[in-house]
Amino acid sequence: MKEFDVLVIGGGVVGSAIARELSKYRVTIGVLEKNPDIINETSGRNSAVIHGGFAYDTGSLKARLCLQGNRGMTKLSEDLDFTFLRCGKVLVGQTEEEYASLERTLAQGKRNGVDTLELIDEKRLHELVPMAVGKFAMFSKDSGIVDPFGYTVALAENAVQNGARYFLRTEVTGIRREGDTWAISTNRGEYKAKWVVNAAGLCCGKISDMLGIKGYKVIGSKGDYIILDKRTGPLLPMPVYPVPSNTYMGIHVTNTVDGNVIIGPNAETVEDFTYYGVPQRNMDYLAKSASDIWPCIRKEDMIRNYSGILPKWVDEQGVIQDFKIEVKEELAPNALNLVGIESPGLTAAVPIAEYAVALMQEHGFAPEKNEDFDPVRKGIRRFDKLSDEEREELVKQDPDYGELICRCEKVTKAEILQAIRNPLGVNTMTGIKYRTRAMMGRCQGGYCQMRIEKLLEEELSLKPEEILYEREGSWVLQGKLR
Repeated sequence: MKEFDVLVIGGGVVGSAIARELSKYRVTIGVLEKNPDIINETSGRNSAVIHGGFAYDTGSLKARLCLQGNRGMTKLSEDLDFTFLRCGKVLVGQTEEEYASLERTLAQGKRNGVDTLELIDEKRLHELVPMAVGKFAMFSKDSGIVDPFGYTVALAENAVQNGARYFLRTEVTGIRREGDTWAISTNRGEYKAKWVVNAAGLCCGKISDMLGIKGYKVIGSKGDYIILDKRTGPLLPMPVYPVPSNTYMGIHVTNTVDGNVIIGPNAETVEDFTYYGVPQRNMDYLAKSASDIWPCIRKEDMIRNYSGILPKWVDEQGVIQDFKIEVKEELAPNALNLVGIESPGLTAAVPIAEYAVALMQEHGFAPEKNEDFDPVRKGIRRFDKLSDEEREELVKQDPDYGELICRCEKVTKAEILQAIRNPLGVNTMTGIKYRTRAMMGRCQGGYCQMRIEKLLEEELSLKPEEILYEREGSWVLQGKLR
């Protein structure tokens, strides 16, 4: 039996932000994550855009917390050592109706406190994004892009260095109240806590029901994406979006912090929250639709696809609702319940955490401040981003920097080893991939994958058959061929 002051269910970007916020206080914190890594679901499967805050209903939590997250992202990225670029974003249009829609979007943005939006003509649009197609656009100067893997991992690792403990591959199977504490059953034993936080993402409705807060309808909105080779990156200096509808931002093209381009997403309501396949017809549709606003999409540049699922809380009429962040003492005392944390959850994660912990304090959570809290975390130093002089010095200090494991992304053995020794204990292939970018290049691991697998075996004393690619059941090897 493991006992904590607070147990957070879900270790994604929001759960990890809450764990980090809680670590500012003298409390014991446990994070239960059902997957082998914290970025196997929504937090690692998105557009990686830091939104400006103009697209959400005025007065909503989505609008308020998104704007706060956007404004704080530069300082946060400096403290936690992850990559964020405030590159801007354009929403392009062609017709009078679309221009009127952008005027309404800009007005809503101003009501939300976004004061860096402007409508621009075709000449100015092509100065910003030469290859964009549009007669006019709305320019959101403060929008940006982030490394979603590095961002989520940074929050989690900083929480760990400040005392939080993560329990991976630990799925909650039952929750019950025992006196003044919560007893939580999992596939790996029992846990107890004075407070429970439901930050379960796609499973938020299920966990809410277990807590006794019933009735939330959560649907899955699945979006598919295509990743383009880095040679397309110079053609896209910032994300290009179509004019949005009331509930959907549309299929867009997004540059990444590492130089690739992402196409997507579409939006399909799904009941299966575990299926991430991308049919060929969807890829064809994405490429065709995105070409209307950025005509630089060629099949020979497509190196991979992926998909993500957003947990959307809807009412009886199917209308998407605002974030729900609540404490319902009469139903579930000492339980913080988060439902429907979809986009802009990536942008708003830290303000969501601050709001959530403040709400806990309003309901009797009164720990002492942790005077030793350290907000700074250092990530893995990227060899490919260094000067020749810096590389030479690193190789002198550690010869493993002189051995290249991933040729496409120029990832060294030293970086792979640092990723394997990560504070969370992640030991999957994608766990290393998302921390170093190894296997993300043109050959998608054709050269380096088995070298990384061998390092995992050696460093962690694992058998080949024990190494997973990403999630449960995705073994890399199942035995020797000869």
